[in-house]
Amino acid sequence: MTLDLYYWPTPNGWKVSIMLEETEIPYNLIPINIMAGDQFQPEFLKISPNNKMPAIVDLNGPDGNPISIFESGAILLYLAEKTGRFIPENPRDRYRVIQWLMFQMGGVGPMLGQAHHFRQYAPEKIPYAIERYTKETSRLYRVLDLQLSQFEYVAGDYSIADIAIYPWIVSHEKQGQNLADFPNLKRWFETVSQRPGVTRGLAILNESRVKKMDETAKENLFGARQFQQ
Repeated sequence: MTLDLYYWPTPNGWKVSIMLEETEIPYNLIPINIMAGDQFQPEFLKISPNNKMPAIVDLNGPDGNPISIFESGAILLYLAEKTGRFIPENPRDRYRVIQWLMFQMGGVGPMLGQAHHFRQYAPEKIPYAIERYTKETSRLYRVLDLQLSQFEYVAGDYSIADIAIYPWIVSHEKQGQNLADFPNLKRWFETVSQRPGVTRGLAILNESRVKKMDETAKENLFGARQFQQ
């Protein structure tokens, strides 16, 4: 194995597992159980100082020496450049992909994550927060639906933009969304879902996903421990 993947089955984790399966890069899976607090271990913090997974260590980096990378968007860019896949060489097309990747990193991930949190995990139901983030999620879905009315995939051809966005749409029902309201997004979602690399990427450690969080998991994900590092 030439690449270590530090991973747990979440939307951000899926981005990288899907990319690795799509590109068929050999990798060594290192589970980071964020429910149990593995993300706070000193060894992991050396690789990912923000205590978030996924992260990778490529033993065969750009200069032949190991390189570690955290942040899922940065990892996707690195792997696309390493393999020459899922990112165009033409600058105009390349930046169309990159801008939609940034759209996911700056909008889709944070906003859909907040919708999911306040609808599913917040200790008290806050109507303002639920309405705000559910509506913002709907708005972002509409942006994607309009874009996908013009292109088969988000940025033209299948790319790291699709790989980044797709995992966040998997839990659309828990975000209060009905894909039938977004026909172009629904068509795209169903098409991407059928890709073998996507299926394999989603399946990794899928049995470890929990239906309901216990108090220890909630503390590790949302509690005061986040501020003690």
